[in-house]
Amino acid sequence: MPKTAQRTALLALIALVLAAALAAPASAKTNVIVGMGEQHTKVFKQSKYKALKIKRVRYFIRWDAMKVSYARRNADAYVAAAKKAGTRVYMHLSSNDLRYRKAKLPSIKTFNKWVGRLVKHYRALGVRDWGVWNEANHKSQPTYKSPKRAAQYFVAFRKLCKGCTIVALDVLDQPRFLNYVDSFYRALPKSQRKYASIVGLHNYGDTNFYRATSTRAVIQAVRKYNKRATFWMTETGGIVNFGKRLPCNTKRAAKAINYMFKLAKDYRPIKRLYNYNYYGTSCRGFDSGIMTRGGKARSGYYAFKKGMKGFRLT
Repeated sequence: MPKTAQRTALLALIALVLAAALAAPASAKTNVIVGMGEQHTKVFKQSKYKALKIKRVRYFIRWDAMKVSYARRNADAYVAAAKKAGTRVYMHLSSNDLRYRKAKLPSIKTFNKWVGRLVKHYRALGVRDWGVWNEANHKSQPTYKSPKRAAQYFVAFRKLCKGCTIVALDVLDQPRFLNYVDSFYRALPKSQRKYASIVGLHNYGDTNFYRATSTRAVIQAVRKYNKRATFWMTETGGIVNFGKRLPCNTKRAAKAINYMFKLAKDYRPIKRLYNYNYYGTSCRGFDSGIMTRGGKARSGYYAFKKGMKGFRLT
């Protein structure tokens, strides 16, 4: 081949390599699965929700739902609707009394009895992703003063749900939450720590105040005990309204959603993100909905739809 032709071919090859390198970031997906936390079954029929093409949802359920008929019926309907929509449910155990400091800790025997029945029932319906206890360190949960009991529940749950994907610990980024994380892992038998390999974080503080303090800290704290641990942002999102610090403002919440996606991209140990939630409360009390209660899109919906394009759905 003449030298001129060789040079031309080489330049063409270099141009192709550079073009591919430049194009890769635009088409590449962040290795984080995005889902939605929402309790309402009607969401699966809502047109704007369908447009998001979400394939993962989070649903929290009282731990004793198998003896409470309405709780079981609601969960059955939700799981059935999710299945019909081709969506996988991550089911999260929670308190049976959300009043602050009122709920009682079930004994291990009681936990095994009722959670065992619940797991058996919903595994038969296809639920394979589970969280042992929702927001274990919050005062609305009976575990908030007992990381030791939370650790015992995890050990028990592993036996009840063999082969399941299990979020071992789930915490809210409130003051002293790292103490809870540390106490939880110390309470686990050393032989069990390697199995507590997925930790859930509700990092509203980071997301809504545009920081990474809690996200970074929980990764460091957990990896002292399990170097291979991964993390799910099991409940996070842009808060539209909550107290004096976050008065009703949909545009501010949309900005927080943008930052939520940035956090998930920046920290590689994060593997899933469940935005909470879809329907708002008309700025009455806590409101993090990307839609109004009546189903009208807020700024957060469009921020979420745009942000999730760089992420995985399954």
